[in-house]
Amino acid sequence: MSPVRRTLPVAAAAGALVLGVLLPLGLQGTAQAAATPNGGDVIANLFQWNWNSVASECTDVLGPKGYGAVQVAPPQESISLPGHPWWEVYQPVSYHLNSRMGTDAQFRAMVTACHDAGVKVYADAVINHMAGSNQSSTTGYGGSAFSPSAYSYSAVPYSKSDFHGSPPCPNSDLGINDWNNVAQVQECQLLNLEDLNTESDYVRGKIAGYLNALIGAGVDGFRVDAAKHIAQADMGNIVSRLNDTRWGGRPYVYQEIFPGSGGQLAPAAFEGNGSVLEFTYASKLSQQFNGNIANLKTFGQSWGFEPSDKSAVMVTNHDLERDKATLTYNDGSKYRLAHVFELAWGYGTPQVYAGYRFNNKDDSPPADGNGFVTDVNCANNTWTCTDRDRGISNMVGWHNATKGQAVANWWDNGSNAIAFSRGSKGWVAINNSGSAVTQTFTTGLAAGTYCDVIHGDLSGSNCTGPTVSVDGSGKATVTVNAGDAVALHTATTGTASPSPSASASPSASASPTDPSGTVTEGFNATKTTVTGQNVYLVGSVAQLGNWNPNAAIALSPAGYPVWSGSVQLPANTAFEYKYIVKDAAGNVTWESGANRSANSGTTGGTLNDSWGTATATATATPTATGQVTVNFSENRTTVVGQNVYLVGSTAQLGSWNPAGALLMSSASYPNWKLTLTLPASTAFEYKYIVKDAAGNVTWESGANRTYTTGASGTTTLNDSWK
Repeated sequence: MSPVRRTLPVAAAAGALVLGVLLPLGLQGTAQAAATPNGGDVIANLFQWNWNSVASECTDVLGPKGYGAVQVAPPQESISLPGHPWWEVYQPVSYHLNSRMGTDAQFRAMVTACHDAGVKVYADAVINHMAGSNQSSTTGYGGSAFSPSAYSYSAVPYSKSDFHGSPPCPNSDLGINDWNNVAQVQECQLLNLEDLNTESDYVRGKIAGYLNALIGAGVDGFRVDAAKHIAQADMGNIVSRLNDTRWGGRPYVYQEIFPGSGGQLAPAAFEGNGSVLEFTYASKLSQQFNGNIANLKTFGQSWGFEPSDKSAVMVTNHDLERDKATLTYNDGSKYRLAHVFELAWGYGTPQVYAGYRFNNKDDSPPADGNGFVTDVNCANNTWTCTDRDRGISNMVGWHNATKGQAVANWWDNGSNAIAFSRGSKGWVAINNSGSAVTQTFTTGLAAGTYCDVIHGDLSGSNCTGPTVSVDGSGKATVTVNAGDAVALHTATTGTASPSPSASASPSASASPTDPSGTVTEGFNATKTTVTGQNVYLVGSVAQLGNWNPNAAIALSPAGYPVWSGSVQLPANTAFEYKYIVKDAAGNVTWESGANRSANSGTTGGTLNDSWGTATATATATPTATGQVTVNFSENRTTVVGQNVYLVGSTAQLGSWNPAGALLMSSASYPNWKLTLTLPASTAFEYKYIVKDAAGNVTWESGANRTYTTGASGTTTLNDSWK
């Protein structure tokens, strides 16, 4: 425990630890199956957001922007205290999931919503201790009976024998007097918090059961609160008992280890059980943005960080911002630019922190009179919704597009302006000074016109903000305003992918434009579904996905069984469209019949439809009147971070565009599988590709595969990589 941490008040220290989301054993297996993860690794740390708000953020912001995961508050029932300080959620009283963030059902719905958006859920896991021995309250948010003074938690159950006493704590008052003494740090009470006897097989089983219940509900990983105070052997035993996650693989574990101690208490000593929160990274980053960011040229392990693959890095978190030990929302452009650098630099697993404004260190998040956290409102200047900042959220996509590429083309002015590329995939310039910088930079990028994603969004192949032209030698003349940044990456160029062979059509539809502007077109589709299914809209223009199911528009079930949505379309434009259903496994079902047709007109309007009742048109359709089921199976061994996709000659298969390729399931690895409903009696060509975590694409060799669907029935295509 660092000296800074030791100065925290007893109450605050309980919450100074962050991580964990778990469920009781009896609740395993009731959550819906997860959708496909989006492959990103950036964590949005939504500190003490309630479950309904996290669900909405996953759907509306985190998924669309490419965040790979969301870190949520401790979900277990905690003590309820007068004034409801934020740290009370770090004093568990049971492993039930009725907390001040919401109910068990709301938690599960949040996990499902995040998974449907492709976002993993990491829970803040408080497993070192229960409530404070100095607390007299016997009120919890879920109504469970407990008594801190008696060390009694009947809902688990835990009794006094399940906690460390003296011995093994060498101090009779159970306090920690020497923060470099292993026995005191790991066997005594952290600021009066009742320390669980994790050497006990019974206690280990209860903790692992809680974490496994959360995994059963869909949780993908854990930030382990106060992990420094759990003996490594005890933590290793608990981790060994954890199940694989629903999306496959081991849960991601990152541990809170405050630096400042050596030997068995140093952060490196905990790496055998997972990654560690990199507090030194946050401190050093703050120092440079308050000094000279040109020093960041060597930012990395030589600065005293843990290895990149073991580091969960951050600009700040809830403890650090309260201790004023790092940059915070009060630091304006420096805080924003530090996040831009973190996402661009590529060291460790990055986090973007979004909390709430406070005057006093113990202040509660916005809550009702009973302490239950109210819905987040990013417009009222109470919550600090850093994850939504356009420059920061668009840098998540930049980070994803450049992952795996080395830093290159470094430039600095010796002071507070820097620029660099990540290989040939992306380029960023950061100006932390008080005056604009104009420079001709070597970007490492191919010639073209790029969208500055700090100030604009991509809409099809169009940019809503400023663009930058890169010449044939990779150079660009750019002005970077004071306290600002410019960022470009290859995904913004709108370049079409080449055909995998001469017989395939590589053409991609350009984004349509209309001089008369755009209008709002509403769509209402009546369709009953089963659990895990959702209805989407897809059509013949870019705004409707160009018949690509991966680019289809998700409709809202708020008026179920009517699914609704609205789209900005070019005015006075004829278009065709259909509705499709996607299930939790990613399977796509097209409605039958001819394409629907409409014209956006001069003012837009609303189209009210029922599934499968379109009127025939004379134009070609993406699905024929008959449909067949085709099971694709591809045998391909891969390495960590690689996935196999299907792409082909039709719009439904992505029109040879890797960005529209269909992700296959690895559940039967090394056989990757995908089931599609395709038009009957239709010839098409296809191939398999591999994408890695950096977005690099490898096509299988040889000629395109060909197949013609039959008039009806089901077919399985068993292929092997060539």
